[in-house]
Amino acid sequence: MALGMMEYDAIVLGAGAAGLFCAATAGQRGKRVLLLDHADRPGKKILISGGGRCNFTNLHTAPDRYLSKNAHFAKSALSRYTAADFLALVESHGIAWHEKTLGQLFCDDSAKQIVTMLLDECGKGGVDLQCGEAIRDVVHSDGQFRVTYGGTEATAPALVIATGGPSIPKMGATGFAYDLARQFGLKVVQPRPALVPLTLPGEEALFRDLSGVSTEVIARIGGKEKGKAAFREAALFTHRGLSGPAILQISSYWQRGDTVTTQLLPDCAEGWLKEAKRDRPRTTLRKVLSEALPDRLAEVLCERLGISGDLGNLSDKALAAAETKLARWPFVPDGSEGFAKAEVTAGGIETGGLSSKTMEARAVPGLYAIGEAVDVTGWLGGYNFQWAWASARAAGLAL
Repeated sequence: MALGMMEYDAIVLGAGAAGLFCAATAGQRGKRVLLLDHADRPGKKILISGGGRCNFTNLHTAPDRYLSKNAHFAKSALSRYTAADFLALVESHGIAWHEKTLGQLFCDDSAKQIVTMLLDECGKGGVDLQCGEAIRDVVHSDGQFRVTYGGTEATAPALVIATGGPSIPKMGATGFAYDLARQFGLKVVQPRPALVPLTLPGEEALFRDLSGVSTEVIARIGGKEKGKAAFREAALFTHRGLSGPAILQISSYWQRGDTVTTQLLPDCAEGWLKEAKRDRPRTTLRKVLSEALPDRLAEVLCERLGISGDLGNLSDKALAAAETKLARWPFVPDGSEGFAKAEVTAGGIETGGLSSKTMEARAVPGLYAIGEAVDVTGWLGGYNFQWAWASARAAGLAL
């Protein structure tokens, strides 16, 4: 069967958050845009995000809430398309929203509304959306990119890599973006799972008995990264290790061999156990802990600390040591639950090869990379969506 040949101004690979918004932006500027995705429908990751309500941005978006080999790369795009800008678009489509915590914005109803909004925006720009088509080949010659998919060939002077990273492979995620980047001579920062539950080794089995127990902590990375990042949110014990928002946040900074420390009673001032001993000498540590922590956790902590009996019978030195341990309780994870459970991918296409203003590859005119495919990874809570919108906007205006 002979291949058909279609000509466009730009071809966008990947109909996720970044790809949809980039295609819509360029299309509404009068560009003829082809948007391709191997999945059977667009925006599949958007639909499952935020428990199905899509945490579509964060009011506190700032460059220091992103990880990248180049900490300054995200500044330009984020400053030129802000959370307020995207919120205005959401409101213009009549989508009701609410702030949950920490600046996180969600749809009142469903993530489907965000996908519908993006498809409507693509429609306004006359974007040609093709889903369910595997991309068979991409070549570049004479200033044109030629993409072969299904029974068709398409050409354009511009190509946008918006296929994301390998997180959540069950949704069809792959490392295709990195293969394509390397094909065109771009470097790739080693991808790794981020915003992912951490696993604990066998000697921490006692904590596995707490599966389902959650408590508020301040999580940090110990060792050389000490104090670099700290997150005060819930930590959740699982049958495999640790999860919950605080752990997902710190996991993006974690590297094998690092210690994760958790401050288990973040509101307790120094000397609180000695004060409890003075005020209630006949009470036990377990009783005191269970007033602030889940009872099962209090029991396990006392067991680990090796402390029993009334506070009045314990030395101030022993109580101070217990306080110190509770303030920086160490866990040494032996790994994570991997890309299958990771919300995003850290690492990706190295930013040194891209323009921070347009997202265009410096060495390959007409080639762009946006969204999760790039080595820019946000905190939990809508930051990665905002990077998708901002980087997509930057490329869409430059196409």
